[in-house]
Amino acid sequence: MIDRRALMAGGTALAALAATPAFARTNRKPPRLNPGDTVGVVSPASTMGSDDGLDRAEYWIRGMGLVPRFGPNAGGRYGYLAGTDDQRAGDLNAAYADPEVKAVFAVRGGWGGARILPLLDWTTIRANPKLLIGFSDVTALHLAFAARAGFPTIHGGNATSSWRKASWESLWRLAFAGDTPTLGGAAIEEETGRPARTVRGGKAQGRLLGGNFTILSTLMGTPWLPDMKGAVLFVEDVNESEYRVDRMFQQLKLAGVLGGLAGVIFGQCTSCATTAPDYAGFTIDQLVDHYFAPLGIPAVSGFDSGHISNQLSLPSGARVELDADARTVRLLEAVVA
Repeated sequence: MIDRRALMAGGTALAALAATPAFARTNRKPPRLNPGDTVGVVSPASTMGSDDGLDRAEYWIRGMGLVPRFGPNAGGRYGYLAGTDDQRAGDLNAAYADPEVKAVFAVRGGWGGARILPLLDWTTIRANPKLLIGFSDVTALHLAFAARAGFPTIHGGNATSSWRKASWESLWRLAFAGDTPTLGGAAIEEETGRPARTVRGGKAQGRLLGGNFTILSTLMGTPWLPDMKGAVLFVEDVNESEYRVDRMFQQLKLAGVLGGLAGVIFGQCTSCATTAPDYAGFTIDQLVDHYFAPLGIPAVSGFDSGHISNQLSLPSGARVELDADARTVRLLEAVVA
C-alpha cells in the first residue's frame, strides 16, 4: 500500500530544497568541541550487525574526552537498516534539536542515509549548526548538509572506526582547536605508508566536496547534491571493480560535473584492483589519468582518505586550497567557531 502522507512529505521537502540556493551559507558555524562535551551518536544508515558495536563507539568517544548520548535507534535493526526511515531520521533530528548535544557522530555507514534526507528537519538543523562526523554512506548527509544546511561537516571516521593518530590529530585540529591546518603531504604519506601521486600540478581553491564515490553518484540528478561548480572534489571507495569506477567517472563527466571543478582529489580505492591473472582491463591509475589529466586542473591521486585505517579527517563544505604538487589540502577557513 502506498503511504500517501509520506509521499506528500517527501515531495514537499524536495520542492523546498529545489528552491534553496546551492551553498546557502549560515552566518554561524558549528561550535568547537571541548573535553566534557556531550555528543550525539546516531545510526543514520545500516544496523551494526554485532552486539559490541556500541561498546566500541563509547570507547572511542569517551577516549576523545567526550560524553556520548546514543540515539534510541543507534543499536536498532529493521532489515539491514538501524530502524525505520522515520526512526533513524528522528534520532538525527533529535540530536540537532537538543541544546546539550554539541556535535553528532555516525555509528557506521553501509546504506540508508539517502532514504532519510526528505525526513530531516532542515529548519532545525540549519538553526543549530553542529559538526556531523562520519564517512562512507554518511556522504549522503555531508552532501545534503552542504546543499541545504550551509555549514561545514567533517568527513572522517565513524564512531566505531579505529581512531588512530592521523585520524584523531586531524579531527582534533579541525573540531577542537579550530585550526586551519594543512592536511596530507609527504610526512603523512611516509607515516601511513600510502604514497599519493600528482596527476597534474598547480594550486586550486574552492569548497571541498565529495566523499564516497558510489554514494555521490547515486545523488546525481537529485536536489540533494550541492552545486559542484568551482569545488575541489574528493572521492574514495571500497570493493568497486575498475569498470564500476570507470562508470562513475563517466557519469560525472556526462553530467558536466568534472568540467566545472577547480581541483580534484582521488583518495584510496580499497580492494578495487582485480587480481585475476588474466585480467586485461584498465587499472584504477589509468582511469584516474584518463579522466583527470584532460581537465587541465590540479589533480591528486592516492590521498589519505577512504576505507582505510588512520584516514585523515577532512572538512566537507569548507573552503580549501589544494596544492597538487605538494599533495596537500590547506584550510582557508576554520570549520568551527
